[in-house]
Amino acid sequence: GSVGEFSSQHSWCTLAYWEFRSRVGRLFPVHEKTINVFHDLPHGDGLCLSALTNTEGSRTEIVLRTRQKIGLGVTLTREKDGVWMYNRSEYPVFVNSPTLDLPNTQPLTVYKALPGYSIKIFDYEKSKCYQCLEKSEPSNGPFNHNAICISFVKGWGPKYSRRCITACPCWLEVLLSVVR
Repeated sequence: GSVGEFSSQHSWCTLAYWEFRSRVGRLFPVHEKTINVFHDLPHGDGLCLSALTNTEGSRTEIVLRTRQKIGLGVTLTREKDGVWMYNRSEYPVFVNSPTLDLPNTQPLTVYKALPGYSIKIFDYEKSKCYQCLEKSEPSNGPFNHNAICISFVKGWGPKYSRRCITACPCWLEVLLSVVR
């Protein structure tokens, strides 16, 4: 098998970094139990956002300002019961995840994690239950049961001026690997 096949079998999630509607850099498979996502070196190992280049070169002022505020960013940890996020930044981060809400909730609630706080952003047991429940419900379009969105500094949703995640200047998509 190829290197790609090997890494996807052993990574528990893949990270995608976005600026508004544009993905920046390549997909980042995660193999370690814990991953740090931060703005600039030397904040340890992990996904360094400043090292990712935007091919379009369309860095707006708001993107640059937001990136500066990410600082130490977040730590994502895979535990037995699910995935936890710790906010190491000096600014809040915002997250939505299929298991933070009741099944069939549309749109998903956006939760604010203040600096220094942790939140369980994905629950494996709830996910299994919700997917079973949803098989009997009609779906209103594609929905990824294993995707978590995390926005740095700026919130989105009904409480904020930004309606959707793609209106946020700097955000992370966490695509959990499905274990069959």
